[in-house]
Amino acid sequence: MTFPKPDIAYIPCTQKIVEAILELAKINSQDILYDLGSGDGRILITAAKQYGTRGVGIDIDLTRIEEARLKALKNGVSQQLEFYQQDLFSSNFSDATVIFIYLLPHLNLRLRPQLWKQLKPGTRIISRDFDMGDWQPLQQLKFTVEEEEEEEQVTLYYWEIAN
Repeated sequence: MTFPKPDIAYIPCTQKIVEAILELAKINSQDILYDLGSGDGRILITAAKQYGTRGVGIDIDLTRIEEARLKALKNGVSQQLEFYQQDLFSSNFSDATVIFIYLLPHLNLRLRPQLWKQLKPGTRIISRDFDMGDWQPLQQLKFTVEEEEEEEQVTLYYWEIAN
């Protein structure tokens, strides 16, 4: 099976941003965290190491999937995590209790019906920097990250699937 090129560039989250995502999501050991566009797996790996969370990473880029699998192995959490090269628009993530996305606005909007259809009530969704159109977040967290003399403005959006 051939996969299309990624719709967006790979932009990894710093550790400070990863920590903020997991805190906002109220991650715990009972969660199944899905990272849609998981890159090198750093969010899932941190959640598994710090909270005992199980997780699934989906990315269209095989190089990133291989990198994530290797990092999970090196960090001793490969038994808790799975990484798949898939098109997230044809993926099943119905067993998720938490979803993280860092996609562009048009991709968030395209994904929204799939989230509503597949996810159980109470499932938490976090998006970095981009909202979901008219779906109002329950929380919004804005902060600044300073890295190597550069400042980056970050906004995290938090939703829950309603009953």
